[in-house]
Amino acid sequence: MSENPQVTPILEHIETRERELAAQAEQLRTRIEELTGQLGEIEAESENLRITRKTLLTLTPPAPATEPDRPDIPDHPAYQQILTTLTDADRPMRARDLCQALDLPILPKNTEGIRSKLKRLVSRGILAETEPGLFARPSD
Repeated sequence: MSENPQVTPILEHIETRERELAAQAEQLRTRIEELTGQLGEIEAESENLRITRKTLLTLTPPAPATEPDRPDIPDHPAYQQILTTLTDADRPMRARDLCQALDLPILPKNTEGIRSKLKRLVSRGILAETEPGLFARPSD
């Protein structure tokens, strides 16, 4: 430092200010690095979105379904007879009513067999049980 006592406080002030400015500059450099990293992430995500948009615009839309998916009806002819009878009746029916309509003797084995088939059709979404023991074609 200078030997001049009048200049010494000014030089100390300058050194202090230089240290303050160096610290501020270092903080700004650190902040710039953080912002540069964030900017890179944003630019990468923006690029991904642009590519996704471009890809989506080049895709051919799927052909519309011609027919909605229908639940699988069991192969046994009794199921088709039950469905036909319910369609013809156009009202909910009980297992006993179906036995009569199908000309089956009203015996427990027949009504329970029909009831079992009706429950299977309900579980597959082909029939609806409008109230306990009452079965109908679902209204579309």
